[in-house]
Amino acid sequence: MCGINGILHLQSQQKVDERILTKMRDSLEHRGPDDKGLFIENNVGLGHRRLSILDISTAGHQPFLSDNGRYIMVYNGEIYNFKDFYPELKANGFDIKTSSDTEVLLKLFELYGTKMLHRLNGMFAFVIWDKKERKLTAVRDRMGVKPLYYSFYNETFYFASEQKALFTAGVPLKMAQNGMEEYIFNRFVAGENTLYENVKKVIPGHIVTISESGKITHEKWWDLKTEIQNQPKIKNPVEWFRETFDDSIKLRMVSDVPVGVLLSGGLDSSSILASLNQQKFKDIQTFNIGFKEKEHNESHLAKMMADKFDYGFHTMQLEDNSLFEKLVSSTYFQDEPIMHLSEPHILALSQLAKPSVKVLLSGEGADELMGGYVRYKALKYPSLLNSIATISNLDFFAKKPRYEKLARYAQIKNPNDLILFNGCNIYPNDIAQHYGIINTPKNEYRNQILEDAKSLYPNNLRRQALYFDQHTYLCSLLDRNDRCTMGASIECREPFLDSRLITGLGSLEDKWLFTGKKWKYILKSAMQERLPEEILNFKKVGLSVPWGDYLVKSPGFSNELESFSKSDLFQISYFESIDSKKLVLNLRKGETKMIPYIMPLFMMHIWLKTYKDKF
Repeated sequence: MCGINGILHLQSQQKVDERILTKMRDSLEHRGPDDKGLFIENNVGLGHRRLSILDISTAGHQPFLSDNGRYIMVYNGEIYNFKDFYPELKANGFDIKTSSDTEVLLKLFELYGTKMLHRLNGMFAFVIWDKKERKLTAVRDRMGVKPLYYSFYNETFYFASEQKALFTAGVPLKMAQNGMEEYIFNRFVAGENTLYENVKKVIPGHIVTISESGKITHEKWWDLKTEIQNQPKIKNPVEWFRETFDDSIKLRMVSDVPVGVLLSGGLDSSSILASLNQQKFKDIQTFNIGFKEKEHNESHLAKMMADKFDYGFHTMQLEDNSLFEKLVSSTYFQDEPIMHLSEPHILALSQLAKPSVKVLLSGEGADELMGGYVRYKALKYPSLLNSIATISNLDFFAKKPRYEKLARYAQIKNPNDLILFNGCNIYPNDIAQHYGIINTPKNEYRNQILEDAKSLYPNNLRRQALYFDQHTYLCSLLDRNDRCTMGASIECREPFLDSRLITGLGSLEDKWLFTGKKWKYILKSAMQERLPEEILNFKKVGLSVPWGDYLVKSPGFSNELESFSKSDLFQISYFESIDSKKLVLNLRKGETKMIPYIMPLFMMHIWLKTYKDKF
């Protein structure tokens, strides 16, 4: 696990400045404190910071050169099945000189080019410079577990694992109008665009090629819709799921350093723990975040699971000044205003885990694959939403936050918009009312994904929402996980996101997902014999955080709330219609329904105040 960066001057006579390349690289030190390397040859330069996980000797040093000297690679990630390729590589005349997956990846590229990508089981972002053809090839894994950003600026192509390295190199930090719109309406920017002008992402499952002449090409190497359509019928889904899930866990335990588990006490992380126990993995350490508020706390369940399997258990709470400090830190690591609001907690938890482990397993992805969010239930009977919309002014809806949110969601009439805004906390009508912002974003990428979802699952809003989230909302969660764990120099692995599970689950009938009170039926069926009733039937809490209490009652936050009401944010033309003082006043009066409107703006205020001026 690492941080990668590079520079390609499109005017071949311009030499790469080692000082700038080094500054870019070292802005990513948290991603790789164990080793560092540079490659510079005239107008091209590659940088690498290493977190040693596989072959922790110097043999895994990067940038990594091919034996024939033609290719130079920088790579971030893990290829879990790398040893499977040893016989094939040896049969093709390659010597294996290290026990690192880096070497295998580059040798496979030498043999097959990007045609080998389908055979990799792993998470990765890598860039290869071809000296002969004078081009860079940048590749990102299927689901976007590993990040990769790039920018063209002053006739130069820059790339890096995080945006901060681009800004360090001199790419201007300027917010994009469409980026702000997506942040406000959709919580994050999807597809290749970002919050920033002139900074783009390599889309998951894509290859971007940049030649020295400046020609750029985009190619999709993995298409989930096609994979689902070509998936052979699964004869015994529960058995298939259990076996594939166990194998995914086993592969993600491939490591030369200790591996732990992010254990919430919910179904997903408990299933990971149960699989580890079933496969006789010993001495596993688990890490949990607790809350003093009972309705947010699952720590007792997490401890019960760790004790049941005789695994180590570590828990912590994050409050007051510590929480505020971690909020500022996580904003820096995220490079954008935080959006899921659990980022400070995951960063703190990763820092707690760091002395014990270098790798953490996470249950991320299970909800988007198997229908784990309550918000999907609103799509089961869309006609009911019309009835809710008509009676939404009743006290029953106003006094319960979840029902109040459902009543606001029910105001959406267009079925496409029901999916586009399903993962949001506030909706277009709310934004018009409280922010005075009327025009919705273009959402070209989101609309394109929605069209794919509709053609794959016609007249099935729930399945369309899952497919849509797998390409949008889940990407933002994976980015959060990567930034928060790498902020503590820890690698995060997601066993539910094995491509066999993603494709197979996408091909199953609805009943395997949406049966039962809480859905995720296939996971519960597969884990029936392994997990206690308390886990199988516990009401989902997730990593929910009582931000309303923190903002009003915690001294650090309360002071910052005052600063927020006068923030420079509201001098930006896009936000000038917002009455920030009124929002804060209503919250202080006890109107907790103001929280969803304040949080995105408050987090943007923190970003503006603590991040933007660093560059």
